[in-house]
Amino acid sequence: MVCGWQGDTPAESLRVNAHAAALVDDLAVGGIILMGRNADTPGLLKSTIAELQKRAAENGLPPLFVTIDQEGGEVSRLIPPNFRTAPDARRIGDTGDPARARAAARMMGEDLKEIGINWDFAPVLDVNINPRNPVIGDRSYGDDPELVAAMGAAAVRGFQEDAGIMACGKHFPGHGDTDVDSHMALPHIPHPMDRLDRVELAPFCTAIDAGIAGIMTSHIMFSALDPELPATLSPRILTGLLRNRMEFEGIIITDCLEMKGVADGWGEVDAAILAVQAGADMVLCCHTWETQRAMRDGLVAAVEDGRIPQSRIDAAIKRIEAAKQRWIVQHSLEAAVR
Repeated sequence: MVCGWQGDTPAESLRVNAHAAALVDDLAVGGIILMGRNADTPGLLKSTIAELQKRAAENGLPPLFVTIDQEGGEVSRLIPPNFRTAPDARRIGDTGDPARARAAARMMGEDLKEIGINWDFAPVLDVNINPRNPVIGDRSYGDDPELVAAMGAAAVRGFQEDAGIMACGKHFPGHGDTDVDSHMALPHIPHPMDRLDRVELAPFCTAIDAGIAGIMTSHIMFSALDPELPATLSPRILTGLLRNRMEFEGIIITDCLEMKGVADGWGEVDAAILAVQAGADMVLCCHTWETQRAMRDGLVAAVEDGRIPQSRIDAAIKRIEAAKQRWIVQHSLEAAVR
């Protein structure tokens, strides 16, 4: 699980309060997500992250993934004047120069790594070809699949090869041609497979070739891929398409399961169970302690009664441990040597 925390007051959300402590002590989460409510100054955020990592170690847990949505532009949790951020992806895409995407990712990645963040939920790999799209827009590099693919792969290299933090492509298999925000409802994309291959999937294929560490699922129905379940909950999409056909070997993480696109239809707990059954390695729950606790209990029960095979958990843990060894432990050792 990757979870966020909040407090009763803005000040409580900036520090390790009871909610944040319980995520580590009681739920033994694999990672935390930082929202805008958790950010004040670089120094305070760095000490908060360090305290959570120390708490994880004291509980005998591996290092935490520390994640964030720092895309540049409007979707930046860390904002000026206390933090630097990059222009939105559309402005970078309009230059036609992948080197600019790589430089922006490197700049953001280096700043994130300095304060202890090791996984950025970026770049956005959606091809924004629907002018009525209410949620992607300038977060996308553009409406040309080849341009988005080139820019996205360059950003992956900027984050991973240059800055030394994990990247995460989103929102698989593609959120660019929707006129519904999956935070609010469940979008439907009716395109046939040849169109999906040509447009929506192309940037994800290129990012996989570039070695992207993680891919985030979308809460969208793709009728050509699965007429019954949205991508986040679909074995056909997560295992059949992404894992088997596209040969992605990194971590599959869901978008937040409190979003109405899945929560209204399946409920957060059942959505978490279905997502793991489908092939997700990690589930994201950004806000509410009661939901996070119920989700943990539901997942444990589903393993104990056999709805989630132990082999499914073992495969996820193997990928998570490998990523933490590569991107957290190894980088820490290299920093200590330097």
